[in-house]
Order: sequence, then structure tokens, then C-alpha cells
Amino acid sequence: MKRLRALRASEFVRFIVTGGCAACVNILVRIPLGLVMSYSASIIVAYLIGMTTAFLLAKLFVFQKSERASHAEFARFAIVNLVALLQVWLVSLGLKDRVFPWFGFTWHAELVAHAIGVASPVVTSYYGHKLFTFKAKNVSV
Repeated sequence: MKRLRALRASEFVRFIVTGGCAACVNILVRIPLGLVMSYSASIIVAYLIGMTTAFLLAKLFVFQKSERASHAEFARFAIVNLVALLQVWLVSLGLKDRVFPWFGFTWHAELVAHAIGVASPVVTSYYGHKLFTFKAKNVSV
């Protein structure tokens, strides 16, 4: 039982590390996108790029093979990430447009709001991908 918990913790740590790498891609891509499109649109486009990065890293380094074709896994990954995208978008915009102005916070408000938004769905995404995206076909929960 102890070993199973250690394996799960290790998997969660790998998810955090690979997700952190994908989050960095997301944030770094959003900055130049913000020069050519609105903040709101740049969050969505950057999220899609980060999501693709996250899928590849999670598939390679985090979860065991699910026995599904990669395109089926990616479709499931996208479903979980649609929920996460909504969360990222709402948190990012809510902080930038509502919370930060209320506190008078102006130091890199868009970047800080976006970074917090990107980090917000970490736990729900982990379980969504573990129990849905990369879950083995013949295993029931």
C-alpha cells in the first residue's frame, strides 16, 4: 500500500513538472500573441499551444499507456482541457479586470493574472487525465 501511494505521488510529481513546462510554454507564447491580438484571445491561443505540449509530455513521461490510439487520447485530453481552459480564462480575466483593480495591483497585472490562471486547474486536470484521458480501456473506476 505504501509503495502504491509512493507511485501515485511520483506520478503526480511528474504531472506537476511536465505541466509546469507546458505552462511555461503557454505563458511565454501568450506574451508575443498579446502584441497582435486581444488579451482574451491570446489566452485561448496560447492555451491550445500549451495543451498540445502538455499532452505530449504527459503521454511520454507521466501516465502509463492506455491502449487507445494517440488521436483518441488527444481527443479525450482536449475534453478535459476544455473545462480547464474555461477555468484558466475566467481566473485570468477575473483577476486582471476585477480583483487586481480592486486592490490597486498593477505590476505586470496581465502576466501575473495569466500565470495564476494557468496554475489553477492542476488538481482537477490531473484526475481528469488519470481517470479519463489515459485510463486503460479495460479498467473500471
